[in-house]
Amino acid sequence: MHRPEPPVVRNRLSRFAETCRSGWSVMRNRGPSQIQFWFIALAVGIGAGFAALGFRMAINGLQGFLYGTDDVLRLHSFAGGLAWYWIVSIPVAGGLVTGLILHWFTPDARVRSVADVIEGAALYDGRVEKRAGLASTFASIITLSTGGSTGREGPVVHLAAVVSSWVCNLIDANGITGRDLLGCAVAAAVSASFNAPIAGALFALEVVLRHFAMHTFAPIAIASVAGTVINRMAFGDVTEFSLGNDSLVEFYVELPAFLLLGLTCGVVAVLMMRAIFWAERVGDRIQARTGLHRALRPAIAGAVLGAIAIVFPHIIGVGYETTSRALTGDLVLHEAMIFAVLKVAAVAITMGGRMGGGVFSPSLMVGALTGLAFGTIATSVFPDVSGSETLYALAGMGAVAAAVLGAPISTTLIVFELTGDWQTGIVVMVAVSLSSAVASRLVDRSFFLTQLELRNIALSKGPQAYLLSMFRVANVMRKPDDPRAAPDDAVWAAIEEGHMIEANATLKTAMPLFEETYRMFIPVVRLGAKGEEPEILGALFHVDALRAYNKALAATAAERS
Repeated sequence: MHRPEPPVVRNRLSRFAETCRSGWSVMRNRGPSQIQFWFIALAVGIGAGFAALGFRMAINGLQGFLYGTDDVLRLHSFAGGLAWYWIVSIPVAGGLVTGLILHWFTPDARVRSVADVIEGAALYDGRVEKRAGLASTFASIITLSTGGSTGREGPVVHLAAVVSSWVCNLIDANGITGRDLLGCAVAAAVSASFNAPIAGALFALEVVLRHFAMHTFAPIAIASVAGTVINRMAFGDVTEFSLGNDSLVEFYVELPAFLLLGLTCGVVAVLMMRAIFWAERVGDRIQARTGLHRALRPAIAGAVLGAIAIVFPHIIGVGYETTSRALTGDLVLHEAMIFAVLKVAAVAITMGGRMGGGVFSPSLMVGALTGLAFGTIATSVFPDVSGSETLYALAGMGAVAAAVLGAPISTTLIVFELTGDWQTGIVVMVAVSLSSAVASRLVDRSFFLTQLELRNIALSKGPQAYLLSMFRVANVMRKPDDPRAAPDDAVWAAIEEGHMIEANATLKTAMPLFEETYRMFIPVVRLGAKGEEPEILGALFHVDALRAYNKALAATAAERS
C-alpha cells in the first residue's frame, strides 16, 4: 500500500526546489557578467605576462648582442675584459637613442614608470598614457641593454598598465572595473618578471591600488597565476637567486642585530631615494643653465656611467650577478661597501639623466650589499652568537627594497619567492618592519609617492587629499540659467571684492577660498584682457562642492570595502 509523503519531507523538497530556481536565476542574471569579467581579467593577465616576458627577453637579447656574451647574468664579469672605449661608447649610444625616443614620443622627455601607474589608478579610472608608455618601454629596453644602472620592474609595470588601458577603452570600463583590470595587469607583469605569483598579486594591491578590497582579490590572483605560468614556460620553475647552504640563525639572541640592521637599511633607503631626487634636480638645473637639448641629457648620463664602469663594471645593468654574490657571501667587507655606494650613485645618474628603468632591482642589490657588510661586521664582533652573514644580506635585501617601494608585505614575500628560502622569515620581517618605519617618516611613504608629491600630486595623504583635485569647478558650479543660481547683484559684489575663481580650477583650489571668505558661493568667471570685466560663467556654492566631495569619498570607501 502506498504511504503518503510526510509533510516534513515535502516541505524540505519544496525549499530545495525553490533554492535551485533562485540559484539558477542568480547565475543567469548575474553570473555571466561576473564570469565574463574573470575571463577578461585572465586575458589581461596573459597579455601583460607575455608583454613582460617579451620585455625581459628583448633586454637579454640586445644586451648579449652589444656586449658579446651569451650569459647576461654574468655580464659584469664579462664586461671587465672589454676595451675601455667599448664600455664607454655602448651607454653613450644607448643614452642618445633613449633621448631621441623620449624627445619624439613624450611631451616632457620623461620615462613613465610605477608612479604614473599609481596616478592612473587614483585619478584616471585605471588608465595611463599609451603613446608615452610604449615610448618609455622602448627607452627602458635600450637603457637596460646598454649599461643603464636601473631595474626592469618599473617599465614592465607601466607596459602592463598600457595593456589594461587598451582593454578598458575597448570595453568602455568604468572606474572600478578599470582599476581592477589595472591591478590584474600589474600582478601578472610582476609575476611574469620574477616568477613570484604571491608577491605579484600583493604588489598590485599594496603599491598600485593601495587597498585590499575583497572584490579585487580573485581576478588579480587569477591574472598573477597566469603571469607565473608564462614565466615558467620560458624559464622553468627556478628562483632568481641561489643562496648558500648556511642559513641558520641564532634565534632570540641574534634578533637585536636584525633590528639594528632594519634601522640601518631604512637610512640607506632614504639616502638612495634622496640621491635620485637630488640628481634629478641637478640635471634639470644644468639643462636649464646650459640650454642642453633634452635629447642629449641621457647620452651625457651614459658617458658618466661608462666612465665609472671602466673601473667598476658591477654597476652595469640590473646587477643580478653582484646581488647573487652578496647573497652567497662571495664578497669581502670593503667590496660590499664600495659596490653599494657606487650602485646608489649609478642609479641616481641613470634616473637623473632621464634614462629608463625602475628602482626595485637596484634596491635589492643595494640592500643585499648593505646587509652583507653589516653581517660581516656583526658576525666578526660576536662570532659565538651569530649565524651566517648571508642571512644579513637576505634580510637587508628585503629591508631596503621594502622601504623604497613602501610595500613591506609584498616585498617580504617577493624576497622569499626570489630566493626560495622560507625558513628565515622572522629575520626578514624584523628588518623590513624597522626599515619601513624609518623611511616612511623621512619621505612621503615611498619612492613613488614622493615622486608624485614633487609633481604636486598629493596621493600619499589618502583620498581625502587628492579627490578634490579630480573635480573641475566648471562641472560643479551653478550656471546663470539655473533656478538656484546666485543673484546677479551678489555675484558682482563678490567680484568687486576680488572673490572669484576660474572655471578650469579644481575644488582643491576652491575649498580654501570658502574658508577664507566665509561665503556661501564664489563667482566663476572667465578673465578677459587687462581692463576688461570678467565674464560670469556661474557660481560655485559651498554646499555643492561639499556634496560632490562627500559622494566621491563614499564611492571610494565602497570600492575599498
